[in-house]
Amino acid sequence: MSDFEARLVAHVAGTQFEDLDTAAVEACKNFVLDSFGVGLSGSRMGMAPRLLRRMRDWGAAPQNAGATAWGHGTRLPVPAAAMLNAFQIHNQEFDCVHEPAVVHPMAVILSALFADAEARRASGRDLLLSVVLAVDVATVLGMSASTPMRFFRPGTAGCIGAAAGLARLRGYDEDGIREAMSIAYSQTGGTMQAHTEGAAVLPMQVAFNARNAITAVDMVADGLCGPRDFLSGQFGYFSIMESAGNAPDAFALLGREWQISRVSHKPFPTGRAAHGTLDGLLQLRSVHGFAPEDIARVEVQAPPLVRRLVGRPPKAQMTPGYAKLCIGYVAATLLQRGDVRVEDFDPAALQDPARLQLAQRITMVAGSVDDPNALAPQQVSVFLQDGREHSLELPEILGSPERPLTREQQLRKFHRCVASARHPLPATAADAIVRQVESLESLDNVAYLSSLLCSGAAHELA
Repeated sequence: MSDFEARLVAHVAGTQFEDLDTAAVEACKNFVLDSFGVGLSGSRMGMAPRLLRRMRDWGAAPQNAGATAWGHGTRLPVPAAAMLNAFQIHNQEFDCVHEPAVVHPMAVILSALFADAEARRASGRDLLLSVVLAVDVATVLGMSASTPMRFFRPGTAGCIGAAAGLARLRGYDEDGIREAMSIAYSQTGGTMQAHTEGAAVLPMQVAFNARNAITAVDMVADGLCGPRDFLSGQFGYFSIMESAGNAPDAFALLGREWQISRVSHKPFPTGRAAHGTLDGLLQLRSVHGFAPEDIARVEVQAPPLVRRLVGRPPKAQMTPGYAKLCIGYVAATLLQRGDVRVEDFDPAALQDPARLQLAQRITMVAGSVDDPNALAPQQVSVFLQDGREHSLELPEILGSPERPLTREQQLRKFHRCVASARHPLPATAADAIVRQVESLESLDNVAYLSSLLCSGAAHELA
């Protein structure tokens, strides 16, 4: 086992809850709540009930066993529940992101860890520690990369991180933690091709990896062994899936900086790479007061990763997955409506001719930064029909640790999300979830939270 593998194992095995600082614990609770909200909202998407039916075809959980499918009032085997909930967290591009790592850390990690914690009646304190450690592993792997993504990093790094967190949650020793990450690597997958095409399978790449993380830790319990050099070997993660040019600096952060505190909220249900444009347009419009019809064109200067992720052109008959990652469409939506909401990617909105026409006038060009993994800085320039030009440089983007959402903004997002669920939660249940998460470290059994996450749904049989 090389130094990289050994350092991850030692970090996961040796860290205690008392080692976490207050900022890390509070950040973890904030992003648990955020992920519950976007996961419940994700139940509104048509694939969610179809996936639930498929899960039942594959096998049901015995009564009082398994884990909960959020928002559906149904219990499933733990790997199936993790898979469905991960899909719902990521299927609207509304989940949080660690920008330096380019990883959505909670989609795979929280869905897998919460399902396992629920089934095992784990405490909130144990859940928080395992989530923080899993996020450290996933994001350190992401920050190690020095070349553009080929594999879908939120899935691949998320799977290895989730397996590490699950192993710690179950009380595995160092050998068990190493085997869990190794076996997770042996089955992780998902490429950037789905992202490039905006294909509907993209959030399923997160879902598959949540299931795979559960499978990995189960196989450890059954005695399965993986390759020792799963990161640094000839065919390890840093050879096949990612580069490791930045690994020395990334691994040096272990035990020094809790990466959960570096995670960004998403104010809008679209790729984080689009948030700079939306943030800039909101600020410029608040100062200069222009209307959509006043705009001749919008130009965004952005790093290579931003252009690669969301610089695609608008087109007729866009799928929701494509539109969420199309800078023209999301920016035109903001300019028309003053906001971007989950309903803006429903079929009727996608066919709005005025929105599509405005979208054609919004483009991205190369900025001054050539870092292949940078999401900032960005510059937004609005050129008006009367010849005036307004520009704004954004070194940091709304929702980042440097420009965080206020608590009021976080709660507004959560309540809007749960109200948009397939079975909207009653206000009393939503408020109860907020209170329980705020005191999560004092909760003896996280299973109580699962009942609240389904309080809007009757037991679904179809």
